[in-house]
Amino acid sequence: MTTQTTAATPGGLTFLRTATALQTLTLLFQAVTAGLLLTSSRGYWLHDFGSKVMYAAAMLYVLATVLAWRRGGGSPRPVLYATGFLLLASAQVALGVAHVPSFHVPLGVVMFALSTLALARAVSQGLPRRPAA
Repeated sequence: MTTQTTAATPGGLTFLRTATALQTLTLLFQAVTAGLLLTSSRGYWLHDFGSKVMYAAAMLYVLATVLAWRRGGGSPRPVLYATGFLLLASAQVALGVAHVPSFHVPLGVVMFALSTLALARAVSQGLPRRPAA
């Protein structure tokens, strides 16, 4: 069994966890403001602003994975995942600007799920493992 090391230093893991949590929270904010689009004129402005913050958070996530990988060595796989996520974020923004909700909304759900999984993985890294019984 191989283990995947993303960062050997606690600071690298803290930055990675923070970036992943920020990305996940911005995606949750986007889901909430998407619902506000249906009921409030302010929903548009909040969703528009949130899209910019979400995209910046995705870029920060890429930076965090690169820094964690460079500091700690290990597999570059998390960097590839983060880069793929940034590509999904780019597609999400393009679909939103083009007003294509039939793809924009499901992609947003997928992105939130992927980000939540990445957050769970980042939080579980570095936790002491229980010995097998």
